[in-house]
Amino acid sequence: MLLFLCTHSSYLTQNILMALSVFFKHMALNSVAGHYVLGGDVGATKTNLALFRTIENGLEIVKENQYHSKDFNHAAEVIQLFLKDEPQPVSICLGVAGPVTGGKADIINLHWEMDAAQIATQTGIAAVALINDLEATAYGLAALKGEDLSILNRGTVDTTGNIAVIAPGTGLGEAGLLQMDNAYHPFATEGGHTDFAPATDMDVELWRFLQKEFGHVSWERVVSGQGIHNIYRFLHEEKKRTEPGWLIEAFQTTDPAAAISNGAIQKQEPVCIETMGLFTNYLAREAANLVLKLKATAGVFVAGGIPPKIISLLQPDRWMDSFCREGRMDHLLKEVPVTIVLNEKTALWGAAYYGAYNL
Repeated sequence: MLLFLCTHSSYLTQNILMALSVFFKHMALNSVAGHYVLGGDVGATKTNLALFRTIENGLEIVKENQYHSKDFNHAAEVIQLFLKDEPQPVSICLGVAGPVTGGKADIINLHWEMDAAQIATQTGIAAVALINDLEATAYGLAALKGEDLSILNRGTVDTTGNIAVIAPGTGLGEAGLLQMDNAYHPFATEGGHTDFAPATDMDVELWRFLQKEFGHVSWERVVSGQGIHNIYRFLHEEKKRTEPGWLIEAFQTTDPAAAISNGAIQKQEPVCIETMGLFTNYLAREAANLVLKLKATAGVFVAGGIPPKIISLLQPDRWMDSFCREGRMDHLLKEVPVTIVLNEKTALWGAAYYGAYNL
């Protein structure tokens, strides 16, 4: 088996090192140094691909690139473009933003038909795997260095407990690492699509606003890039908050979530600050929900594309105030380590490790 131990231990606190220094039983170290593997992180908005080479202590990147997913008709098309004039990999593993069943996946808001067997036929590479992108993120945790992590709550690591991963980006991903037989076993969930739970009068108003539009209101509707925009629209349209002219213009050329978060961080725009205050509150609350459901007393990692960009808004005191609102379980949550993952390529690395050692 491969001891999945972060080799940059001098950068990590003792607690986080304990959480990352684990066996992943699924990974058998039987790969020969010098082989190539293609790792991918596929979402409705973008597809990140990287060609890795196996080395004695893990993997190294040979080439990487990012593509707009909707510019292509299927996964094999972008893979073939990426691999043009490059060494042929022995395996492909793609982390995909959606549930994977029987080697097939359906990505919301993307027209691709994701089928591992079909990709293998189209690319001529026999070993192809599809895994959920949050499962890939869970595998990728062990590739992180100290500079890839920011601690919100040091807590006390329970080495017998599980680990939770929550990742807001275009959507909301959630995963876990099950502690069993002295090993951590990554697994995917679709927890981001469970019911949003209003806790205040403002939350109830937001729920009603979104329920009229979407019918079912999930956590993803408020804890994601689209969630930031949804919260902003509620504040502007329902609560009559003033919409600044510069933001109206920014929406024409910039992703709304990015424009709103920038308005909170850089411009100190009141409606943007209020939007991001609600967003970070909901993120902390759903992270707490996930910790309790998974009994993730070894820690929760907050990953995805959004947290690294809004790190200045994720203040420890405010986070813990929202995180520890679970009544009789607050004492447990206060001791749970909370770590922000700053490296947005964690899922890419996790997919590559899975492809190199797990197929």
